[in-house]
Amino acid sequence: MPRKLTPAEIDTFFARLQKSMPDPKTELNYVNPYTLLVAVVMSAQATDKGVNQATQSLFKLVDTPEKMVALGEKKLIDHIKTIGLYRMKAKNVIALSKALIANHDSQVPKTREELEELPGVGRKTANVILNVIYGEGTIAVDTHVFRVSNRTGLAPGETVLDVELALDKRVPDKYRLHAHHWLILHGRYTCVARTPKCPVCVVRDICLYPHKTPEGPLPKKAGPKKKKK
Repeated sequence: MPRKLTPAEIDTFFARLQKSMPDPKTELNYVNPYTLLVAVVMSAQATDKGVNQATQSLFKLVDTPEKMVALGEKKLIDHIKTIGLYRMKAKNVIALSKALIANHDSQVPKTREELEELPGVGRKTANVILNVIYGEGTIAVDTHVFRVSNRTGLAPGETVLDVELALDKRVPDKYRLHAHHWLILHGRYTCVARTPKCPVCVVRDICLYPHKTPEGPLPKKAGPKKKKK
C-alpha cells in the first residue's frame, strides 16, 4: 500500500495552496457555459494554451449551439486544425451542439448523466462543467491532478477514476470547490512531470515524494502568468 498524507497533512496541504492561489480559475478562455463546454471537449490531449489559440477567432463568431451548427464541421475544422484530434473533435462539437438544441433548449445540462450523454463529453469534461459553471465540488482528474495526487501521497490510485474517488473521500469540504484548480495549477507550474520544482513548492515538507529535486537554479517564480490589463 502506498503511503498517504494524514487528514491533518491534507488540511495543511490545501491551506497552503489556498494561500498561494487565493482565487484559482480555469486557464481555458470562454465567454459562456456553452463555449466552456466546447473548449473542454477540445482540450482532450491538448494544452489549454493551444486550445485558446484555436478558439480565439472561433468564439468571436460562435457562442451558441445554433451558430456552431450553422458554421458547420468543415469551417470548424479550419479554426481548430492546430490542435490534436481536430477532425474527431469537430465532429463531436457539431453533434453535441445539435443535441443541446434538440434536447436541452440550447442550454448546458446541470447533471452529470445528461452531460455524459453528449457526444465527446466524458466524466472529466462533465466534472469541469459541474465545477466551473455550476459551482459543485467535483474534481476533474487530468494528467496534472493524477501526478500530484500520486506523487505527494494526497490520493494515490492506479487509474484516473481511482484517484478521483480517493480525492472525493480525502479532500475536506471547505476546500472542495477550488481543489480541482489548485491541483491542476500546482501540477502545471510546480509539481511538473520531469523535474518538479521542489525548492519552491509550498508543500514540499509534507509531500511524500522520495526523489525531491534538490536546491539549484530554477525559474524566478512558479505559477501562471498574469494577463495584462
